[in-house]
Amino acid sequence: MEKALHWTERLFHAAVGEEDGRLCKDISEAACHDQPRSFVIQTAAMGLSKIGDGLADSKVVLPWLLGALGAPAFFVGLLVPIRESLSLLPQLLVGGLIRSFPRRKHFWAFASAVEGLCILAMAMAGMAGLEGFSAGVAVIALLAVFSLARGVASVAAKDVLGKTVAKAKRGRLSGYAESIAGAVTGLVGIYLTLVPEDQRSDGLLFAIIAAAGVSWLLGAVTFLMLDEEEGATEGGRDLKSVLTGQIDLLFADAELRRFLWARSLLLSTAFAGPIYVAFAQQGTDGSLATLGLLVVATGLAGTLSSAVWGGLSDRSSRRTMTYAAVGAGLLGAVVLAIHIALPQVLGSLWFHGAVLFVLGVSHSGVRIGRKTQLIDMTTAETRAQYVALSNSLIGVVLLGSGVVIGLVMSWSLLMALAILTLGAFAAAFACWRLEEAQQD
Repeated sequence: MEKALHWTERLFHAAVGEEDGRLCKDISEAACHDQPRSFVIQTAAMGLSKIGDGLADSKVVLPWLLGALGAPAFFVGLLVPIRESLSLLPQLLVGGLIRSFPRRKHFWAFASAVEGLCILAMAMAGMAGLEGFSAGVAVIALLAVFSLARGVASVAAKDVLGKTVAKAKRGRLSGYAESIAGAVTGLVGIYLTLVPEDQRSDGLLFAIIAAAGVSWLLGAVTFLMLDEEEGATEGGRDLKSVLTGQIDLLFADAELRRFLWARSLLLSTAFAGPIYVAFAQQGTDGSLATLGLLVVATGLAGTLSSAVWGGLSDRSSRRTMTYAAVGAGLLGAVVLAIHIALPQVLGSLWFHGAVLFVLGVSHSGVRIGRKTQLIDMTTAETRAQYVALSNSLIGVVLLGSGVVIGLVMSWSLLMALAILTLGAFAAAFACWRLEEAQQD
């Protein structure tokens, strides 16, 4: 045990710095003592979870799966709204439930195991020969269960992270986990791009999705190794009291309302992904080589940018979100200009790979920045409730705006991109107006 602890301490100090590693601003003395091991275990578990996210990306990989199974295009349009909204909507209730238990790591582990089993079932559906409408129904149903489990994991993860890792280190933990996942996902994408054409079968696609499911299961096992202290259990209430308390919280905290407005506008970076993928499919042959390059681009974006975004978030998560939103807005403006002035470029696979890379960098900054902002603007007593309220309300916004954007996409992809580009610039302005959450 001593050897393991020594190894985790060395790795921890290498990751955050010797001096920063000794600082514990807002966690208990016992948690501070265990912080090196907690940091390493959560980085590994989150990294495995994010590897699963990358290999079964609802914006890139799952649309390819539905296409390979011959599912109607209608189901492709449901992927992002269901994946995102159903992981957020239940959190208003889940936050209070989780709060009633002194230890919350088991919620994350169980939810991650459910996620992994759902993704494995999607791969098995393909291997079993399910096709057409039935395949679409099966994938969407499994994605719905996956997303509900994801909501439980999200609340539990933020609460456990706030108890076990001190402020000014949480952003870097997220950044390192993103970098690990980006590297692995990028290697898989390179393999897809370089493997001979006669080996790019649907079976290879199913195997990659199955590997994503296994990653979630390994992450669940890893997270259970965490030493978590008992926490306060106040807040575990019935549904009526939860709703009343959360509504009161929303009206009482002006900064929370500003954060929710900014986060709503930041959804533009999530909706942009399927549009860029659709452009890539239209401009190229749509083979697994195309998918491979898009996966490489997304993986590289996470590898090269996440640790940087994480470090910046620990200094100013408000600025992180602002810079990332500006990047997404500028990307949209450039792509719109190319569609109008240089349409011949749209046949280049490398152009579409570059677009997905820049979007991946921007979206990584958005996710790390908003996560760090929300955790650091709350306390141990309020964190679970703030996270649940924020995610539940954003889930409603996402579902409604997703339907609208989907309708616009069915009419004109360029018009949808123009709307999302304006949304990204508006998000940057809203984020800039937030208060600094990292001030002591």
